[in-house]
Amino acid sequence: MQYIQLYIEGERVDLFEDESVSITNTLQNIKDISKVFTSFSQSFTLPASKVNNKIFKHYYNFDIINGFDARLKVNSTIELNYLEFQKGKIKLEGVEMRKNDVYAYKITFYGNTVKLTDLMGEDTLDALVGDSNWIDGFAKPYTSTAIYTGLVTGYDITNDSVSYSKAIITPLITHTTRLFYDSATDTADDGNLSPNGNGESAAMNHGVYWKDLKYAIRVHLIIMAIEKTYGITFSTDFFKTSGNDPYYNLYMWMHRKKGNVEDPNAIATFTDLVDFGLDTTMTNVAATGETVTVTGLTGNNKITSTLTVTPNSSENTVYTVNVIRDGVIQDSFSATASSAASASIDVFNGNYQIQIEVREEFTVDSVSWAMTDLQVPQSHTFSVGAYTIPATTQFIPSQQLPPIKVIDFLTGIFKLYNLTAFVLDDGTIKVQTLDSFYSGGKGAAAGTTAWDVSRFVDIPKSQINVALPFKEIVFKYKGLGTKLAMQHKQLTTGGVGWGTTEYTGDDKYDGGVYKVEAPFEHMKYERLRNVATGSDTTAQVGWCVDDNDDPYLGEPILFYPIYQLNQNDIRFLSDRPYVNPASNVETNDYFIPSNSVAIDAATSTANINYNQENNEYDITGSFSGTLFENYYSNYITEMFNSKRRLNKFTAYLPLNMLLNYTLADRVTIDTQSYKINSVTTDLKSGKSTIELLNEV
Repeated sequence: MQYIQLYIEGERVDLFEDESVSITNTLQNIKDISKVFTSFSQSFTLPASKVNNKIFKHYYNFDIINGFDARLKVNSTIELNYLEFQKGKIKLEGVEMRKNDVYAYKITFYGNTVKLTDLMGEDTLDALVGDSNWIDGFAKPYTSTAIYTGLVTGYDITNDSVSYSKAIITPLITHTTRLFYDSATDTADDGNLSPNGNGESAAMNHGVYWKDLKYAIRVHLIIMAIEKTYGITFSTDFFKTSGNDPYYNLYMWMHRKKGNVEDPNAIATFTDLVDFGLDTTMTNVAATGETVTVTGLTGNNKITSTLTVTPNSSENTVYTVNVIRDGVIQDSFSATASSAASASIDVFNGNYQIQIEVREEFTVDSVSWAMTDLQVPQSHTFSVGAYTIPATTQFIPSQQLPPIKVIDFLTGIFKLYNLTAFVLDDGTIKVQTLDSFYSGGKGAAAGTTAWDVSRFVDIPKSQINVALPFKEIVFKYKGLGTKLAMQHKQLTTGGVGWGTTEYTGDDKYDGGVYKVEAPFEHMKYERLRNVATGSDTTAQVGWCVDDNDDPYLGEPILFYPIYQLNQNDIRFLSDRPYVNPASNVETNDYFIPSNSVAIDAATSTANINYNQENNEYDITGSFSGTLFENYYSNYITEMFNSKRRLNKFTAYLPLNMLLNYTLADRVTIDTQSYKINSVTTDLKSGKSTIELLNEV
């Protein structure tokens, strides 16, 4: 029999003599990211003793001022035989009354703290602004110049006094136009990356148009934003900036909607109304700065007017003209930039402003406002010539990150790399690969010894069960909807998805199929070949469209950028249609997307395919270092071993082990070594049920 002590805020509480506490620790808990914040929870019923009434401040009496706040969790500790067993928090759930008198307090003890799902709830990545809006410190202008810089060099950004290398880049992934390479032809605006054509001047008509590109952000910065937003800290075992390229070099394409970027907060405003040249010919109209003031109209009288905006553009950009009276939009009308917009406006007494709402740089040839005042018979047309609304659009990460739940994003990262997580005493969430986790346990790490429980196990009453109840494990991505990925599935035997693998081992088990599905889009990229010469270029591109060549959203896209330095020249278009040759430039430095950390199949040691696929850059070789090979193979092949068993024992484990073991530790029974799958212990009786996997 063991003695259990429970402390709340350092004060020992009274327990019922027959109170039992059963705790389960299992590998499944630490492999489920949604549960990493709690090793267990346990409900208690505490007697309404004088000691407990004092601690809970007679909670049953709601007339008490400054009483116990049951809405909050408070610090708590469980001891076994006066030795610390577990720190956590308790929450008062209610009070049991009998015969109109207080009988007991109902509480729940939470190991460590709350679950990640409790913290993050249904939040999506756009919630990662936190109190300091840290992630938006990586915002960049969405202009041709800024996009070009992201393509040829990327951005080293200092945020909160810390410098982050290549925090934001522009990869050669297009959302609408398919890119190709043909040095012998020249058709304006057609996506031909070749800088050559039928004459240098003509060649400048084509290339990758800047508005077909979007920024990408390091995944590590998203992880940091999660920490800052929710007040948690991940260890640097896996989430580190050096020594782990498969993680640190991973980027997410900031693709939130199909096709063009839309920044909901970027509104450029035309407010230079004083430039209309207002004069005294309109008795009831005056202008001060950006405001036109109309006074003196009586009764139902009004000034009739026609407001016309004539743009200088053939783009299909939508713009909206707002007529604002006394701070409220009175009239509004829209058009595309390829046509003028005009509307009849009734003008009353009040202060007027004209606003042009647009998502990108916008130039107008003229704005005219023709007014007729019938009360004081007179008319006049106020006008202004060419005016450019500057490109004020900012590409703000929190507004452009894909609309995936934060918890689903984390779960996805854990599924890619087969990560485990558990909470250390200082509150840090220790994150490791499963292989690293097991290699650090007692009996596996150098200089350590396994727990020998031979003397404490009731062997005659043991059970031996099948270790793995599945005949097959499928590793796949949720999103395989881009055109090239779909074509890959259509052309493969059995329609196997791009990057997907199915593991059945050497033996054919009876059982179901277990799926490990990462909630991301898995794109297939293509290396461009010069159509004119038949030779490969150094440009590899992504095309985010569906099977009908329509812009596609899908799931969040992860990739590795490969920096092509001093390689084949490509053409970058700053304007379309062709207007100013000087604005369209060549570059031989650019970021290409890849599924592998390195594009050379011979040297690549890591990629984000589950299956060993052909290297998109070098079709003759296959990627090595798949997700399955690097992070799952050891564990899965062991589980499918025909000698593997799940052994269930009853044991009275020594107190020293109960207080100090981890699920990474090995135990031995009569020289046989085991991994721990789960331990369920009645803390009062000391009786444990342990599930062990024999090592083979």
